[in-house]
Amino acid sequence: MRRALRLRAERRQLMTAEAEVLGELRRLRARLPQLTGALAASADGLVLAHDTVDGAAESVAALTAAALGVGRRLTESTGQGGFRELLVRGEDGYVATYAAGGSAVLTLLAEPRINVGRLHLEARRSSTRIGELVDRALERRDLNRSATPRTTGPTPNPNPNP
Repeated sequence: MRRALRLRAERRQLMTAEAEVLGELRRLRARLPQLTGALAASADGLVLAHDTVDGAAESVAALTAAALGVGRRLTESTGQGGFRELLVRGEDGYVATYAAGGSAVLTLLAEPRINVGRLHLEARRSSTRIGELVDRALERRDLNRSATPRTTGPTPNPNPNP
């Protein structure tokens, strides 16, 4: 129960960065016209922001979370360190996923004619920015949580002279 409450609070905090993340996605798509979609999601598959033409954002975010889990295990078990990015090439284009800070990922859909080097260059910059935005939102949540006074025992009487 506590874990579910903690995850809900974390998700609310991540959503506060939504407008800024969406702005970054739109700037990225402007720099790379061959992108057909862009999505930022939490590592557990919650859509933070998306700039896509179809309504598949939630399913792409869920699949990204699954791919992220496999990518993390693969890089760690082969001694390649922490997960950074994953590129999948299909007949009709690319799906690229990039780590964005400690709690989020950036997933991009691209036409087959995209310059993959430029895709990596621009996506790495944007994933860094998105990671900063999301991590900052989580830090604010942690600061707010620690600033909330906790009381133990009975509440003191504000009027000591009854």
